[in-house]
Amino acid sequence: MNSNISDKDKKDWENFLSKKEKLENKDQDIDIKKKNILKSIDLHGCSLIEANEKIKSFIQKSFNEGVEKLLIVTGKGLHSQNEKNPYASKKLGILKYSVPDYIKNDSELMKMIIEIKDASIEDGGKGAFYIFIKRKFIK
Repeated sequence: MNSNISDKDKKDWENFLSKKEKLENKDQDIDIKKKNILKSIDLHGCSLIEANEKIKSFIQKSFNEGVEKLLIVTGKGLHSQNEKNPYASKKLGILKYSVPDYIKNDSELMKMIIEIKDASIEDGGKGAFYIFIKRKFIK
């Protein structure tokens, strides 16, 4: 490290100290941004209708709050009771398949969404997915 400080740098430093200006706390901004990066919801135990109602409300609220990324935990459908019902779809009765399908078919929700993507193993793998939310523009 260079220990020679120029006269100009010394003057600038003394000038800064004499004004007693407060610097903006950039760390505070980062904390606020981190809060809006990720929200999650767990839909385990919900019926198909309950899950769809919850997910619609959750996406709309998150969009209005400026959240950027959602983690939706549906489970893998291993304990689903729809196998016992001969009239129920084996796949669409399972939230893992039906919730993303519901979202993709709702044009109002899709206007708020950039992308729907499978979750990483750390966040639930095949039993979860991400939704990346568009930024809300304030008029």
